[in-house]
Amino acid sequence: MSVRLSIVIAVLNEAENIRPVCEELANVFENAPDIEILFVDDGSTDATCKALLAARGELLPGLRLLSHDRRRGKSAALRTGIEAARGHWVATLDGDGQDDPAVIIDMLKRAEACKEGEPLVVGVRLKRSDRLSRIIATKLANGLRRRLLKDGCPDTGAPMKLFARSAFLRIPQFEGVHRFLPALLGCYGAKLICVETRHRARLHGQSKYTNFNRALVGIRDLLGVMWLLNRTRLPGRVTER
Repeated sequence: MSVRLSIVIAVLNEAENIRPVCEELANVFENAPDIEILFVDDGSTDATCKALLAARGELLPGLRLLSHDRRRGKSAALRTGIEAARGHWVATLDGDGQDDPAVIIDMLKRAEACKEGEPLVVGVRLKRSDRLSRIIATKLANGLRRRLLKDGCPDTGAPMKLFARSAFLRIPQFEGVHRFLPALLGCYGAKLICVETRHRARLHGQSKYTNFNRALVGIRDLLGVMWLLNRTRLPGRVTER
């Protein structure tokens, strides 16, 4: 059977979260043989890989596991998984339990029903389960990005996104690219569809990012994406004679 959708999950030192996340994935997609699940371990130094192998043996027999030899960043890990994916569509989510994978089913239906090409579907976290400082920082960052890039997306940092694999592989690779997909894929004509998702507290552990380091990197990336969009020239239509 051909693969309809590949779910790609990048993880780094999430050993405690792997089993509950895999249990939920197994419950949601147990009757979906045309959906594959790929985990990409970005150089974890804990028992993440061991936990994933155990989950494959006990919960998700079709689970695919790819491992980086060292940490390369979330965008690089997602790229590794997307390049290896067999599905026409790709969905991404985090491995910390904050995302509800059941939403992916609705996201896929919305994408396949779109009459305007292959869209980007983003799971927007309207109500966040985070510290107040993180919520404020995220709102400020999203407001600045929306104003400068005019991408029409209220929350590009949301990990849950669904898109055509071929569309993603057309855009340049850089660390942080997953935060700018509405602008970058939109440049190639992808319609944006936003779906409300339920944001949950992280099951175990702490975020790999602080508000400060995220802001510094985000500003640099934002300027880079602005330059890239300004320099991108795509034909409206190509004819062969």
